[in-house]
Amino acid sequence: MQLNPEDYQQQHKQRLAWMPWLYYKLKPKQLQWALPWQNAIQQRLQALETVEIAENCFIAPEANIFAEPGRLISIGAGSFVAAQSFLHGPLQIGENVAINHNCSIDGGRNGVTIGNNSRLANGVKIYAFNHGMAPEQDIWRQNSQSKGIEIGQDVWLGANVCVVDGVKIADHAVVGMGAIVTKDVPKWAIVAGNPAKIIGDRRDKA
Repeated sequence: MQLNPEDYQQQHKQRLAWMPWLYYKLKPKQLQWALPWQNAIQQRLQALETVEIAENCFIAPEANIFAEPGRLISIGAGSFVAAQSFLHGPLQIGENVAINHNCSIDGGRNGVTIGNNSRLANGVKIYAFNHGMAPEQDIWRQNSQSKGIEIGQDVWLGANVCVVDGVKIADHAVVGMGAIVTKDVPKWAIVAGNPAKIIGDRRDKA
């Protein structure tokens, strides 16, 4: 098969969409096509949705980002959103935040906030709402409830973590792969399991 430079460029764009951290390692020659590509994606998104994107961000073209009026999504400088992620506002993302592929975040009515320098591994699910469960009415007929979710700074959520509405995960915490977080997590705690329980402290990992 005869390949041309455009073929390699398209393959590189796909690689970046699934591994966005590589975007920040591009050489000046690669940035000649990567920067205009990203600018076009981000400008179009901001024109279509209620989204604010700071400088030096990366948004995969395959990311699904929706923010109606009153459901602002704000993305801080140096943050990225990888392929096949779903984001629905209200959602406030800090600076240098990583949202890897196949994450799903819905702000409900009261929103989700993610602090600076936090990392969401692939498949993380964060839902800031819940259905009513009164027995006299079908689930689908019941009004949803929303308390909001807060994720602090320098937090690491491992692959396939789920966070339920009303939870606060404090600064520097780590949540192990596959955990279901149903209660608040204190600073520096390492939690794992279903439901998530404290299994250690980051300060002991020096």
